[in-house]
Amino acid sequence: MTYIFDGSLQGLLTAVFEWFERKPGKVMLKSTEMFQPEAFAESFTVITDGAKADRVWAGLQKKLKKDWLRKFYCSYLSEIPEAYNHLFQFSIYIFNHASGAESNYGIEHIIALSKCAKSVEREKHRMEAFIRFQKTGDGIFYAGIDPDFNVLPLISNHFKNRYADQQWVIYDLKRKYGLHYNLTSVEEITISFTNGINKQSPASILMDDSEALYATLWKDYFKSANIVARKNTKLHVQHVPKRYWKYLTEKEL
Repeated sequence: MTYIFDGSLQGLLTAVFEWFERKPGKVMLKSTEMFQPEAFAESFTVITDGAKADRVWAGLQKKLKKDWLRKFYCSYLSEIPEAYNHLFQFSIYIFNHASGAESNYGIEHIIALSKCAKSVEREKHRMEAFIRFQKTGDGIFYAGIDPDFNVLPLISNHFKNRYADQQWVIYDLKRKYGLHYNLTSVEEITISFTNGINKQSPASILMDDSEALYATLWKDYFKSANIVARKNTKLHVQHVPKRYWKYLTEKEL
């Protein structure tokens, strides 16, 4: 049987609740986006229920330590289709076994979630290191990004603490939502971009007058601090993969 859910975390947790309530045996979990009906296969559509999801999450909090709760959440944020089923099967396994079952790396779902979480955490750290803001004419610092995974929920506190004295917007262009810090709190926002607008970098007419100067000064500093004789492109790319260069002011693309 295939369980179909809406792709939300609450929907996934509701699917776990439904499995324990119905006990249908072996089940595969798929999102509505990935599900393709089969002629002789049975399926069940999970209706997301906040109360049921909260009960499952509360149960996982009792069974798992904080590090594994974070791995669970990071694996969900990976948006990898296979990860949803691993999360589903992992939850059932955890509830059916004594505390500490998450340490059994002989279970494929545990190994899979560990790998997913590690990849998401790596992307989080790289976003925190490589995001560069540009100051707009209205005094807001803007950064457009398109990370491999949905890491905005994970980087919110880092930028709120590091740039607490300035308003900023970090916008995920791939997932079409962003974070706005208004000097008090961080809120989730969406932006309707006009056709033809460069979403990665605001148009020069929208930028603060001094932004171009700051960019030039930073590039000059980077060039002067660079020691040509010690250039090691292979090592540099290992630490700063080329796909992140578009975020760096000092890179001439």
